[in-house]
Amino acid sequence: MKLLKTKHTLLLSIITFCITSICNAQEGVISINQDEEITRLLELKKEINTNEDANDRYKIQIFSGRRGAAETEQTDFNNEYVQWTSKLVYETPNYKVWVGSFKSRLEADRALLKVKNKFPNAFIFKPKIKKEL
Repeated sequence: MKLLKTKHTLLLSIITFCITSICNAQEGVISINQDEEITRLLELKKEINTNEDANDRYKIQIFSGRRGAAETEQTDFNNEYVQWTSKLVYETPNYKVWVGSFKSRLEADRALLKVKNKFPNAFIFKPKIKKEL
């Protein structure tokens, strides 16, 4: 009886070894050859997309008024929301606090929902293109 258990164990071990060696045989190597110009173009696109002053981007205005109050609001915003940058802009006769630089309206809407918790008068806008003569 003991000899029969040993044979079964040996046979089971051999079968297990064969199955595991077959399962591990499914490995391969992939190599990608691409033109170096593609990498350069991707870097250029990243640089263009990170331009914060692009006029085709959406921004959120959280305040418009006197300079002292605008600076206070900007400081409060910077302390509360570190993921977006803020900018103090002067447009006669008010100082305005603009935040973020969003590529799409949807992205700006999502940010506005978060910003409105602390700044209920905030709204989304797209800056006018300044034409230089």
